[in-house]
Amino acid sequence: MKVESFALDHTKVKAPFVRKCTVLTGEKGDKVTKFDIRFMQPNKEEMQSEGIHTLEHLLATYMRDDLSPMGCRTGFYMTAWGEDDVKTVIGAVENSLKKVLETEVVSAMNEVQCGNYKLHSLALAKEYAKKYAKECVEQEKAISVKNLMENVKFTLEQALNALGIQGEEREQIKRQLQKQ
Repeated sequence: MKVESFALDHTKVKAPFVRKCTVLTGEKGDKVTKFDIRFMQPNKEEMQSEGIHTLEHLLATYMRDDLSPMGCRTGFYMTAWGEDDVKTVIGAVENSLKKVLETEVVSAMNEVQCGNYKLHSLALAKEYAKKYAKECVEQEKAISVKNLMENVKFTLEQALNALGIQGEEREQIKRQLQKQ
């Protein structure tokens, strides 16, 4: 059996992202979809065990889907009945991460409901949620700048000015666009 994630070129992806990996169809036509919800850049970053474990509990609670941490600790696999699209899953992840940032108590963090209940860090889970959200916003702004440059033929400076992007954020987007 071919392992789908081994066919992914981990040097070419840019985290964070949500990717539809597979849609499986059962004998009676029922579908199960698997998504890659990537928080960290492969081979550059990883989530610590306590943080990924807590984030797994919280996302599973808020998203109401089956979520499994990746062995490389850069994100999660999510399986869902049916054939959801990536945009729907991105929305669910973003809404759930907002709830993570407001969370005060980790669900199922006890000996009865969790196989390693002492291995948790709400602070790390919140740090990962903030990082994901911040980097997604930066990616969206970089895409907007690029679209203005391509479609309206703005220079980089004109596009940044048109979007009101200033200071460190401006420099960050410039660096991000230079990498592409």
